[in-house]
Amino acid sequence: MAAVKRVTLTIVGGALVLVGAALLVLPGPGLLLVLAGLLILAGEFPTLEKYVDPVRDRAMKAAEDSVSTPLRIAWSVLAGLSLIAAGIVWGTVDALPLSGWSTGSSLILSGIVLFVLLGWSYRKVQAKRKSPR
Repeated sequence: MAAVKRVTLTIVGGALVLVGAALLVLPGPGLLLVLAGLLILAGEFPTLEKYVDPVRDRAMKAAEDSVSTPLRIAWSVLAGLSLIAAGIVWGTVDALPLSGWSTGSSLILSGIVLFVLLGWSYRKVQAKRKSPR
């Protein structure tokens, strides 16, 4: 049973790191997914722990930067709405390349993840501003 858990965690952590790496150049929360994958993998492979803190620092800085101004928040919301709209279009228009609900649902899910992470980042930054130093 422990072997199944280890393999499952390795696959999930590896997938998160790979998707996060892809999202570093595509629209999406790449660093946060890389961090999540590293945290999972570091639990199984302690040698990876040395990479967690630097990635965590950069991911938290990127999260703070994403909600640092109203304009950045507006652009992030627009990007999320665009992803959801593109997902609906890709799911319903057969003439598009790779059309269908498998592509459409992944775009919609990306938009939802963006909104969740945007909300999380905003709450984290607001809490940091309110906390006494």
